[in-house]
Amino acid sequence: MKLLDTSGGNMKLRKNNRDIKLRVAGLSLMPDNIICPMRNVAQCKEPCLQYSGRGNFGNVTNARQTKTDYYHQDRKEFLRQLSHELTNFEKLCRTSNVEPWARLNVISDVQWEKTTNGAIPQAFPGIQFLDYTKVAKRLGNTPANYNLIFSWSGAAKYKPQVRKALATKAPISAVFHGPLPKTFLGREVVDGDNSDVENVFKFDKIIGLKYKLAKGQAINTIDSVFIVNTTEKRASANS
Repeated sequence: MKLLDTSGGNMKLRKNNRDIKLRVAGLSLMPDNIICPMRNVAQCKEPCLQYSGRGNFGNVTNARQTKTDYYHQDRKEFLRQLSHELTNFEKLCRTSNVEPWARLNVISDVQWEKTTNGAIPQAFPGIQFLDYTKVAKRLGNTPANYNLIFSWSGAAKYKPQVRKALATKAPISAVFHGPLPKTFLGREVVDGDNSDVENVFKFDKIIGLKYKLAKGQAINTIDSVFIVNTTEKRASANS
């Protein structure tokens, strides 16, 4: 079983790999309460992107779950294999004369900078890592080659995390259904659907991500603290 997607098969990675000067590898684990510790507090479990795109297919879901089980059941061997694949990925990028990037939390929130998780970014200074996170204490506390974007939610119990994030210059992503507002949470909103690599450098900005309806989903079913519905002019109320 291969852990990393290095071909851009995942849509979240593909948009980054359009840049011919870089290549992004990704690790897609099936989220749970351990590898996504804030998902209940942030109330993002139901609208999670785990079932978007290819995540609707059973073989993709099963593969992600198998990787998560592997991570939980044999962490040492999982990290050994991940390190091996990252080493090969970096070699491939250098040979191809492109900059290697890796997103190890495509739909999870593992703190890869911790020694219990292999201190992976520290072990690969030649690779740039990027992730979205809902754990505010991580912001500003990762290695220089590990770039984080904070992920917003309007859940009441999650507000302390949002306040901590706003006290930093870290980019903050928010999902919008409808037109992107000019400002949100007192910060300028910029279109974030072009490239996650570009997003990590948009300090003090709100990374506006447009909500994509799941197949067969009606617009009037959108009602989540994780989604800002600007079609109903809720943005100002949530800010």
